[in-house]
Amino acid sequence: MNEFETLLNSVEDVKVRDVVKGEILTIENGQATVAIVGTGVEGVLTLREITNDRDADINTFVKPGDILDLLVIKQIVGKDAEGANVYLLSLKRLEARKAWTELEGKEGEILTVKVTKDVKGGLSVDYNGVRGFIPASMIDTYFVKDTKKFVGQEIEAKIIEINASENRFILSRRAVVEAETIEMRKEAFAQLNEGDIVEGTVSRVTNFGAFVDLGGIDGLVHVSELSHNRVKRPSDVVKPGDKVEVKILKLDEEAGRLSLSLKATQAGPWEQVEEKAPVGSTVEGTVKRLTDFGAFVELFPGVEGLVHVSQISWERVENPKDVLKVGQVVNVKVLDVKPEEERISLSIKALEEAPARPARNNEDGEKRDRKPRAPRKAAKPSYDLPETQEGFSLADFLGEDFDINDL
Repeated sequence: MNEFETLLNSVEDVKVRDVVKGEILTIENGQATVAIVGTGVEGVLTLREITNDRDADINTFVKPGDILDLLVIKQIVGKDAEGANVYLLSLKRLEARKAWTELEGKEGEILTVKVTKDVKGGLSVDYNGVRGFIPASMIDTYFVKDTKKFVGQEIEAKIIEINASENRFILSRRAVVEAETIEMRKEAFAQLNEGDIVEGTVSRVTNFGAFVDLGGIDGLVHVSELSHNRVKRPSDVVKPGDKVEVKILKLDEEAGRLSLSLKATQAGPWEQVEEKAPVGSTVEGTVKRLTDFGAFVELFPGVEGLVHVSQISWERVENPKDVLKVGQVVNVKVLDVKPEEERISLSIKALEEAPARPARNNEDGEKRDRKPRAPRKAAKPSYDLPETQEGFSLADFLGEDFDINDL
């Protein structure tokens, strides 16, 4: 005989908090009339004392002829047809009492509970009639803004604190998630290597990047690794739920961190740039930045070239800002391309005709056009004397007519 069976009252005198056996007699207007077995006393069992679901149908829980163990809650004002007292009975509170007894000493264990509603500061849950609470900080490994999405779900949670006398039942879903994550991380890290390209799902997007779920482990794609183009807001590039291919840049199993790159799996803007902008070609671009030494012109998304200050105009330019403006569209000539260094040298003045050189006055004061400079004469070659001539005197070259005394 168990604890609750010993509590069953088999005499006519029914008391509050007694556990009795009740037979369902009739069901009307959402409540059941119950005969308390062995007493000749009747009770009432309402839907509210069966389940917390106010919209449920009582007929799905009980039917005439059912015999149930019930808890006597209180005496109802009034009497039945025979003048006997009528009592309010409860099924869910008896189950809750049993549940409290089962839960004693089980801190640290994991239970399956049902989320009944979101409340201030967390979630209200039910376990066999016992109401528990999951604080917001214990819902997940990160702060959950939308707690309503859990309502109606059955979730696993770890018992943090239980005190039946104070009706205190605190649980943590986060503890379960963390334990599962540790196991999944071990499995994931065992299968991943730096340099691998893997598929994942964007789980979260922040101001500094996006987190991608690789099947139980989240890795970070920093904002600088989202695209070859400049990214102001990561949400402009990816959204939660997106399927993406990423490259693993760095693994830190001890810290449980993964550094990922989305742009590394995409064709870079500098690939085939020599074909799109060969040396000598003319390309249209947009001035993106101005510095003291020149202007950076974007030729294609992610590809910028430098127009050095000396290549802006045939006239002397002191400051590029005096001639160009950010956003200005210009035509440039490609002077040099170094894709491996991501460098392109450009010129604006090379597309303009060089101005004529100014005329200068002759001796009579008349102006005359300056002739193009004649090419410089090549320097006279110098020769080394052959070894056979070494040691010869000057007289040896002048001949016999040379007399030293004539000097």
